[in-house]
Amino acid sequence: MSGSPPRGGPTDGLAAAFADGPAFVPYLVAGDPDYEGSLQYVEALARGGADVIELGLPFSEPIAEGPTIQSAIVRSLEAGMGPERFFTFVEALDVDVPLVCMTYYNLLYQYGTEEGPRPFVERAAEAGIAGFVVPDLPAEEAGPLRAACDEFGLDLIFIVAPTTRGERLARTHELISGYVYVQARLGTTGAREEVSDRTESSLERIADWEVPKAVGFGIKTGEHAARIVRAGADGIIVGSALVDVVAEGVEEGRPTAETAATLEERARELKRGALHGASEPEAEQP
Repeated sequence: MSGSPPRGGPTDGLAAAFADGPAFVPYLVAGDPDYEGSLQYVEALARGGADVIELGLPFSEPIAEGPTIQSAIVRSLEAGMGPERFFTFVEALDVDVPLVCMTYYNLLYQYGTEEGPRPFVERAAEAGIAGFVVPDLPAEEAGPLRAACDEFGLDLIFIVAPTTRGERLARTHELISGYVYVQARLGTTGAREEVSDRTESSLERIADWEVPKAVGFGIKTGEHAARIVRAGADGIIVGSALVDVVAEGVEEGRPTAETAATLEERARELKRGALHGASEPEAEQP
């Protein structure tokens, strides 16, 4: 594979979160359904065993998201979430795990008085963000964001879909750091009853990449998590199944503390599943 070697190693930056076994990487939209409740929900995920937490900064045109997360984005935007409030939110969190900002490139590019992503990355670093996932930014156009991340010591995670191949895959390998977000299926985000049978083949295509491989899109249960790890993943990314818990709490008028407790228990289930997937092959040896 041509180009410079990928950044990051098993003990560098976000990759360190994967060093002691399969990592659990949950996602929630920051500010959903309101600022104070969302703080409690993110902190509940950390208590439940999260190794990294992806925080969605809502954008009005979330092209990669399914209905569940789109609804969460609407709730967050209506509650007043935006870039500055997002940074305040991150600074207010009482968690000991690294935080990743997942958002769309227009918000990064338009932030501040200087054109380009550098001001946003600088402010994110000050707030305590460890890296970015930007679903609508192709690797071929990611040079300025990569440079800004290098300047301020942040990781840049890319999503590798089942259809990502050729030059785009090579360029992604050159620029990626932290971990790779392996998209388990085509389409938008959303919890599924069954995990995709494309996971193993997707992982095989990037088996020689030095960064950890975390699989997302469709993971809902502990058994799903175990199957993904058995297929070769270094971690699992779970979003819609957790956002569903928040949505149900809103729809049923549950107290914030009750929804937080449900999220914590769901996180424990998913983390246990990932660990079980890592230990089960050994247990099956004669």
